[in-house]
Amino acid sequence: MIPNRTDPLPTDVLTRAASYARAWRGGTHPISPSASAAALRNRFCLPLTDKGIPGAEVIDALIAAAEPGLVGNTDPNFYAWVMGGSNLVGVAADWLTSAWGQNAAIYQASPAAAIAEEAVEAWLLELLDLPRESSVGFVGGATMAAFVGLAAARGEVLRRFGHDVEAEGLQGAPKVHIFLSDDAHVTNYAALRQLGFGEANFHKLSSDSAGLMRPADLANAMARSGGPKIVLAQAGHINSGGFEPLAEIAALARSHGAWMHVDGAFGLWARASAVRKGLTVGAELADSWSVDGHKWIQLPYESGFAIVRHRDAHRRAMQKTAGYLNCDEEDGRNPSSLTPGLSRRAQGFAAWAVLRSLGRRGVATLVDRHCAAAAHLADRVRRNDGLTVVNRVDLNQVVIGCRDRRNEHWKISALADRLNAERRLFVRPAQWKGRSVLRLSVISQNAGFENVEALADRIEEIWPTIEMRRPDTPACEDLLAQPAMGAVNS
Repeated sequence: MIPNRTDPLPTDVLTRAASYARAWRGGTHPISPSASAAALRNRFCLPLTDKGIPGAEVIDALIAAAEPGLVGNTDPNFYAWVMGGSNLVGVAADWLTSAWGQNAAIYQASPAAAIAEEAVEAWLLELLDLPRESSVGFVGGATMAAFVGLAAARGEVLRRFGHDVEAEGLQGAPKVHIFLSDDAHVTNYAALRQLGFGEANFHKLSSDSAGLMRPADLANAMARSGGPKIVLAQAGHINSGGFEPLAEIAALARSHGAWMHVDGAFGLWARASAVRKGLTVGAELADSWSVDGHKWIQLPYESGFAIVRHRDAHRRAMQKTAGYLNCDEEDGRNPSSLTPGLSRRAQGFAAWAVLRSLGRRGVATLVDRHCAAAAHLADRVRRNDGLTVVNRVDLNQVVIGCRDRRNEHWKISALADRLNAERRLFVRPAQWKGRSVLRLSVISQNAGFENVEALADRIEEIWPTIEMRRPDTPACEDLLAQPAMGAVNS
C-alpha cells in the first residue's frame, strides 16, 4: 500500500537512478576503470555551490563522474579479490531500505527492521549449522564482525580471571594471550588493535605452506602461557582457501579455558554445502565467528555477521543504555545491543530478501559451482609449461606461480597486465610466502565453467609470449607497457 501524499515525489530523481541502474546491471561495460586518479578528481572535486543544483542534474553528474572509475566486481570475469557480485534481489531490497529510511537502532525505531534481523539470524544459524542459541549482530563487514566477536571474547576471558572489563576497563587487567597464525588475515589484527591489544599480546605461530597454523605449535605455545587466552582460527585462508584443523584447535582451546574465534569471512559458507561441509569440521565448536554476506551470498556491501555462541557475553560487550532509548526486550530485538553502533542502516531487509530468494539449495549451489569452477581452472593452468598452482584447491581460490622462480615477479606482473589489457578480465598479482603470485578468486555470482574456460584460454595464449622473453629485452618492456588499471586518462 502506498500512502496518500500532498507533496510531489521527486520521481525524476528516482526514475533516473533506477533506469540507469537497470541498464548498468543489464549491459556490457569495461571491467576495469578507464580514468586516472587525476581525471576522477577533476570530475568529483568541484567547488561547493551556494545555491545547490537540481536533483536530476546531480544524479546525471554523479553518473558521468563515477562511471569511468568503476570496477566491475559484479562481472563474472572479476577474479581479483573475494568480493561477490551483489544479487539483484538484494539490490532491490537495498533500494527499498534507502527509500524507507529506517534507523535500525532499537525495536521501537523500526519494528520491521528488528524482526527481519531476527528471522535472518535463525536462517543463518541453520544454514551454517552453528549452535542455535547463538546471537547474530549485523555489521559492516568481516572486520567489524571480528571486532564484535573478539570484544565478547575479551570480556569473557578476563571475567574468568576476576576482571570486569566493562566496569574497570583494561587498566590493571591480566595480560590476554592471543594465538593466531602469522598469516592470519589483516582484518583480524585490525580488530584486535582496536580492542586495545598489541604485539605484546600476540603469539604469531609459524604457518605452513597454506598459511595455516599447526595444532602442535599451538599446543606448545599455550602450554608456555598462563592467564586469559583467545585463539583465532581460520576457515578459508584468503590466499589458499585452506582450513585450519578446527576440531583439534577447539579441543586445545577448551582444555585451556580459552575462547576460540573463527575467521570464516567467506570459507564458513562451505558449511551450507553438503559436498564441502567436511572442510569445516570443528567450526561449530568455536565461541564466535565472523562472516561476510557480500561475498558468497552476494549481498550488497555493508553486510557482515558477528555470530557469538554466548548471548550474554555478546550483549555485555556491546551494551548501550540511555533514558531516551526506552528499550524493552519484550517488544522485540534491539539490533544495536549486538553491534558497536547505535544509529544504523536496516541491514536485515536485503539479507532477508536474498536468503528468501536463494533458499538452502541456492546458497549450496553457489558454493559448489564456484569451487568446481576453481578446480577446473587449476587443472587448465597446470597444462601450461612454466606455470604451477601453488595452493591445494579445495575451495574457490587458485594461486598461480612460476615453476622456475627466476624472474617470477616480472613474469607474473606481465601476465596480469596482459590479461587486464583488454578490460574484459580483471586480475591482480599479489605477494605471498616470499613469492609473486597471481591470485584468482572465483566468487562473482554468475561465474562458472564458461568464464574460467575463457580465462584459461587467454592464459594459454599469453603465457608462451611471456616465458620465452627475458625481462631486460625491449620486447618485454613493451609487454609491461600494456594499459593497467587506472592508467588511462579520459
